[in-house]
Parts: sequence; structure tokens; C-alpha cells
Amino acid sequence: METRVLLLLLVPVLAHAALSGLYVDNGVDRTEMARSLTRSERREVEHEILSLLGLPSRPARAPPSSAAPQFLLDVYKSLLDAPGGDLNLSGRDLNAINESDVIMSFNSRSEVHQNGVRHERGRRLWFDVSEVPAGERIVGAELRLYQAHRPAVQPATVSLYQLVSDNSGEKALRLVDSVVTGREEGWLVLNVTGPLSSWVAFPDSNLGLYLSVHLLSRPAHEMHPEDVGIVTTKGQDSSRQPFMVAFFKSSGHRRTTRETQKRTKKKPESTPAETSYAPHPFIDTSIHWSSRSCQIQTLYVSFRDLEWHDWIIAPNGYDAFYCSGECNFPLNAHMNATNHAIVQTLVHLMDPSQVPKPCCAPTKLSPISVLYFLDESNVILKKYKNMVVKSCGCH
Repeated sequence: METRVLLLLLVPVLAHAALSGLYVDNGVDRTEMARSLTRSERREVEHEILSLLGLPSRPARAPPSSAAPQFLLDVYKSLLDAPGGDLNLSGRDLNAINESDVIMSFNSRSEVHQNGVRHERGRRLWFDVSEVPAGERIVGAELRLYQAHRPAVQPATVSLYQLVSDNSGEKALRLVDSVVTGREEGWLVLNVTGPLSSWVAFPDSNLGLYLSVHLLSRPAHEMHPEDVGIVTTKGQDSSRQPFMVAFFKSSGHRRTTRETQKRTKKKPESTPAETSYAPHPFIDTSIHWSSRSCQIQTLYVSFRDLEWHDWIIAPNGYDAFYCSGECNFPLNAHMNATNHAIVQTLVHLMDPSQVPKPCCAPTKLSPISVLYFLDESNVILKKYKNMVVKSCGCH
């Protein structure tokens, strides 16, 4: 019975063992390790996958007392058409999610840059945007503030200002956006695309934001944001803390690789026995002529088994699949053969030693989304193109 690769586990098989390897179907609905990977091979595999994900090295472990913003987890679920939480998404948000390749969240760090501006009851917010990927185009950015239920509180205007330096070096406030609160509990969203763009272009200009709240009935009187139910960095609930989320469009992903010759190994020269054998598609019934046609095969890559679950939030792994099989004459309809493949097959029958058979390869690929911690302050939801084989054919 022909053996097929079913599952690729690139991590320890047992909790106290350092075995990694390639698992195959033994033909009786069980998988067995065909070959274990050495320590250097495992490091090579991990490096290759990190390179594929566009990461120079393994990110830091997730902070034990922190959690990914529920917003990004809900967005991740929405991309999978799975039930999510209360996203409170506007049409602008939906367009930004669909257009972006990278969605990144930033936790507020109120302990930074507190000096230099006078205020009464407002709150200072500062975000470290130094980890924004280079060369990414900003689709949009927003600040999300959570307002708890306050039935007795009157409607108020929440104004957001960008702190800037004037010509004399004095700090000034520039209005960015504003929103009117209601009595319903939920997230307030303010547009901060402008400030983020200026901070990325001119890092030294990042002096943070200033949050100011005034009741509609008393517009001259500034209030503490907490008085109208807005949770700030002083709040107890980490899942309700203010955070900024930014949407980016990739300018084109380039893999960071080592020397090219390591990837393009020269094929060993064929032996005379190999080149002289030319099976005839009508009369040859030897074991050298495989009858297995080009088709999609199961292949699962496990992030959890790679022990990456301390920084990858979701998914635990993904079904990559792969294409395998022969492209033999005649190329039936289910082989999804191109016209060129059909011609190449006919020429191969006439001169097998000079023209190879067509190859079984993916004809359609789909993306996956990965949600992971970049560091203590940033969480990234990134879409990776061409990661899952959807169909195979002869090329």
C-alpha cells in the first residue's frame, strides 16, 4: 500500500522528549514517525517558518498579566466567519479590515511623557509606535475608549487632542477628533490616522494625545473621564483599557533569506538506468509506472507543537495541504491540466529523456491570518497570502 504524508509535526512529540519529525500514514488509519529531525534540522525549520512569516527572530513571550485586545481577537474570528464579540464596527472599519494586510494594536503607556503640558482633569495617553513595520502604508488608525454604564450621567463631549510643539518649543493642543457619549455601555471610537502618520514619519514628534471631557450642559467645565464612565489606564479591568489600533497595507512582502544556493540545490545527475527507462502509457504495467494521479494531500503545520503558543494567540496551526501525484497520459479533466501541460505530455511520450512530464502543483492558494504578540505593548493580526493549497493541477 502506498504511503502518504499526512501530518508534519515540527516539535517535541512527548512532553519530556526532544523528538521532531515527519509523520506519515501507515495505511491502517494511524500515523507513524517516518524520520526524526535532528536539533539543527529543527532549528532550520523554525528559522524558515519565521522567515516565511516575515519575522527576523522569535518574538518575546507574551506578558503573563496581559491579554490581547479582544478587538483583534474578534476581528480574527470575523475573518473566519466565526461568531465574535461586540466589535462596534463602522463601515470605515470594515473597509479598513478588508483592505489591510496587517492590523496592529498599541497599549497606552500613560507613565511616559507626562511632563510638559498643563491640564486640569484630562488624561494623557502615549503610544510607542516604533514597531510599525517599515514601508507599510497606513490605511487608517483609531483610538478605542471603553465607556462603562452610568445611568445618571449626562451626555458629554469627548475631545481628543494631539500634543505638538510650536515654534517656540512650547507644547500646544491640536484637535484630532471628538465624540458625544451616550448612556449605553460600549466602545467609543476616535480617528487618529493623522497623529499616527506624523509619528511614524517624524518619531521625535510623538508627544502623545490628550483626552478632554466636557458635559454638554456645562461645556466650559472639564471633567475627569472616569466621571462619565470612561475607563482609563488607571482602571482595574485590563480588557477595557484604552488602546490604539492601526490598519496597514503591505507594500510587498519580501522574504529575508540566507544565501540563495542553500535553497537551490543542484539535482544529482540521472543514472543511465533512470534515463533509459521510458514507460509506455498503454502497455507498461511495471511498478515503475505509478497510477496515482495528481491530487491534493493533507498536510497540517502545528504552531502549538512548535511550542510557539506563548506568543502566537491564534491559530494553533493550519491545514497547509500539498500537491502530489503523477501527471500521466491521458490528462483527465480532474487533473486541471493546462493546455501547455497537455502538449508537454505528448512531447514527453515521444522523447522522455529530453522532455519531462508536467508537474503536479497548486492551481489555487488561499491566505491565513495569524494573531500574535510582538512585545509587551503590541499585538499584530497579519494576513499571509498563498499559505493554503485549495486545488492542484498539472503544469
